[in-house]
Amino acid sequence: MPRAVKALYAALATALLAVSAPAIIAAARDAPRQAAPPAADPPVIPRPPGVRGLEIGVPAYVWANDPMLTDLTTTAPAPSVVVLNPGNGDSPFDGPWRSRADALRARTTSTGEKTRVLGYVHTDHGNRDIAAVKASVDNYLQPPDGRLHVDGIFFDVVSRDCGPANSTRDYYAELRRHVQERMDAIDPAAPDLVVNNPGTAIADCYLEPGHRTADVFVTFEDTYAAYTGAGWLGGNVFDHLSGYRSGAELDPDGTAFWHLVHDVPGPEAMRATLRTAFDRGAGYAYATSTVMPNPWNASPTWKYRTQTTYAATLG
Repeated sequence: MPRAVKALYAALATALLAVSAPAIIAAARDAPRQAAPPAADPPVIPRPPGVRGLEIGVPAYVWANDPMLTDLTTTAPAPSVVVLNPGNGDSPFDGPWRSRADALRARTTSTGEKTRVLGYVHTDHGNRDIAAVKASVDNYLQPPDGRLHVDGIFFDVVSRDCGPANSTRDYYAELRRHVQERMDAIDPAAPDLVVNNPGTAIADCYLEPGHRTADVFVTFEDTYAAYTGAGWLGGNVFDHLSGYRSGAELDPDGTAFWHLVHDVPGPEAMRATLRTAFDRGAGYAYATSTVMPNPWNASPTWKYRTQTTYAATLG
């Protein structure tokens, strides 16, 4: 190509660029802004066997067809424990309840295990007649079809004190034996899970070898403000003489304590709550945005999977 023609092409290209650049800049400036993608949940990294972690346990004090239980039944990864509450444990655990329990128990947690379902039973701080409490237990553990639909019992309104000569502690130990006997009668190979909920640090007599009253103890149940402030008393167990302590020496597997926190202001506070629960020795936790008078009758404002996925990263 002659040199003069090349020079002409170069001049034309320069002119076109000079005209196009402002138009391109203006187009970029005027283009609608794209919303930033939502922040992704942390990746689920399964804990190695034997490494202490944090599981999500959800008290669901609603009826069998409630949207809260629908949410829990479809969550992946699933929570490790769900507590069902038909009329404070005294309404019949009938077909719809058993179907809901079976659907929950079919779900898989982040560690590859199945969700465990517990039946709610109230005890009035150990003052409720023990025969009546056992009848509530049997509501779940003597089903008409002869099959287990729950994995154990969640005893609520539990005393945190041992009682005279450990009489209150022994009341709960007897209830644990009753649960074990009822479950063994149906399926001797089924592992049982018994929870005591005093809602605060419990006297260490409840974890005494040979007299232990539960596998898991709810040692905090209160607001986020209390959990991050003066409402945390300093430990999961206490002794009247020596005070509060973590209880780690009574909990070699790191699974004995469960913290329930409500009125949590948002997802970041939820993650902070779970991290705090882990640091305070809890093996189970649950954080929700719902508030009193019943913070356990609705789903939090965030998705359950946000909580179950984050908990799986702790350990």
